[in-house]
Amino acid sequence: MIRISERGYRNWVIAAVVAALLPLAYMGYQGFTPEREPGDVKTIAGDRALQDRRYDRALEQYRSALDEAPEHRYATLGKATVLLETGELDRAIDLYTRFIELIDPEFAGAYANRGIAYDRAGEHEKALADYRQAEELDDAVNDGPGWLTRFFHMNPDGQPTIGERADYIERQLQLPESERRLADPEKDSGQRSYTQRMN
Repeated sequence: MIRISERGYRNWVIAAVVAALLPLAYMGYQGFTPEREPGDVKTIAGDRALQDRRYDRALEQYRSALDEAPEHRYATLGKATVLLETGELDRAIDLYTRFIELIDPEFAGAYANRGIAYDRAGEHEKALADYRQAEELDDAVNDGPGWLTRFFHMNPDGQPTIGERADYIERQLQLPESERRLADPEKDSGQRSYTQRMN
């Protein structure tokens, strides 16, 4: 006959209770998490990869999400943002334009990011128009990333806001063409795109 100490017995009881409660806890968790639609899981994976600047992985996940759900809001935005961050500006502009025309013409972030793409492509008048449209739709685009994002991904002072960049472009466009300085690669590279991730 095997003898179990009182302490050993308590450990067995605790293990049995935990084992019995785990399935119930999991069922409860499933009940409180939102239903996932086609493309959602791959979009969330793409968002994580984008946040870590693993652009190839992010693009792969967003493409898979769009195969499942061709009009997926967050996958479309994510894919366009990857294209913007990797310098495929024409493709990014086309995708943001498609998003604005077909999915959500009132989403300020799409105008802000398309403005950044136009800005980087040297189409400053179009960039200015998009920046102003983004501000008109939602002034929160000027808030920029939170302090934690700034701490991990950029200098603590942050980046130029959409409004600051628009004001700068506007001032430069008022100068004679020979005096304009619309591009500053060092400063411009600090401007980060607006992101909207799935929860």
